[in-house]
Amino acid sequence: MKVIVIGAGIVGLLTACRLKQQGADVVVLEKGWMGQESSWAGAGILFPIHPWLYPDDYSALVHASLSLYPALQRELTSETGWDIQRIQNGLLIPCFEDDNTHHQQAALAWSEKFKWQVEQLNPSQALAIEPNLSSKLNQALRWPDVCQVRNPKLLKAVFAYLNKLGVEVVENSEVGSLCEDNTGSVTGVVTVHGKRFDSDAVLLAAGSWSHELAEQSGFSLPVRPVKGQIILLKTEPGTLKHIIKHDDAYFVPRQDGRILVGASMEDVGFERGNTVSILHQLLGATLKLVPGLEHAEIEQQWMGFRPGSPDGMPFLGPVAAKAGLWVATGHYRNGVALAPITANVMADWIMGHKPSLDMAAFSPERKLIESSLVGYPNL
Repeated sequence: MKVIVIGAGIVGLLTACRLKQQGADVVVLEKGWMGQESSWAGAGILFPIHPWLYPDDYSALVHASLSLYPALQRELTSETGWDIQRIQNGLLIPCFEDDNTHHQQAALAWSEKFKWQVEQLNPSQALAIEPNLSSKLNQALRWPDVCQVRNPKLLKAVFAYLNKLGVEVVENSEVGSLCEDNTGSVTGVVTVHGKRFDSDAVLLAAGSWSHELAEQSGFSLPVRPVKGQIILLKTEPGTLKHIIKHDDAYFVPRQDGRILVGASMEDVGFERGNTVSILHQLLGATLKLVPGLEHAEIEQQWMGFRPGSPDGMPFLGPVAAKAGLWVATGHYRNGVALAPITANVMADWIMGHKPSLDMAAFSPERKLIESSLVGYPNL
């Protein structure tokens, strides 16, 4: 079987890898450069963002994906030599007097239901393990088993693996339209430069850019860009030991002492660049939540476009009206966390095997209900 994957983010690349391993002839087409959009820009937190606000099917999907990461890390290191720097440093949510206590209670209930170890810490306990936090906190919640990964290294490892497997990734090759036969079945694609690629199946995994191609092809796929800005701080290793997550900002400490501070959620279309107002907002949150970082050096800033959906959940599966067309997009804030299970499920499905999980909740044809809590209306 010949499969074309549209989009060379982590979802498209890893799915291409799994397809090739099952015997498919795969070509990946990327409008720009491999992995340079949302996949590169993200913080690499391997934990669902606010999972207690989502349906249980979503939590089950994320859990299934995270359980695949240890084996994926070993596979990539063995096959390519790349270290994706997946490390377990835990996640801590500091809670202040004006924070939403309902969310804290929901987080505890969710953790118990899905068997995530969580600890409730008093201020003294929290400050003992993270002394750079604000002393004004009331308590903290700590998930010791949470890991992170370095997105750019993950992308390079998967890309190297694809090269080893002989999968062609064609960069600067934007798809302009789908090819269809007289029954409406998708038989390939044509790039904006007029080059045609024939196939038995097409997987649309173009992130925030998926909506436009879907619309041109006559079906609805309501994915839109949710811009996020990030600041990189330079500190000494060990300044923060945990990932710190709060509604105002998150902080992800790397092994080398650098700390990612992010990330905004902006409904501004494809408006690129960092802005004074958002950077000021993130730095203000830094001084409020982690005042011990006040002397940290600002080293860099960047941004990316998350592929948001109305209910905050991805679109995964076949497009009923167009035989041969599949979609895997709309992962919003959890693309890296969901990449392993997305790749496995979509590769199996495209190759004719029944998915190991019930995927009805993620169908491109599902009834969409905009959520003020998790979807892109709440920015």
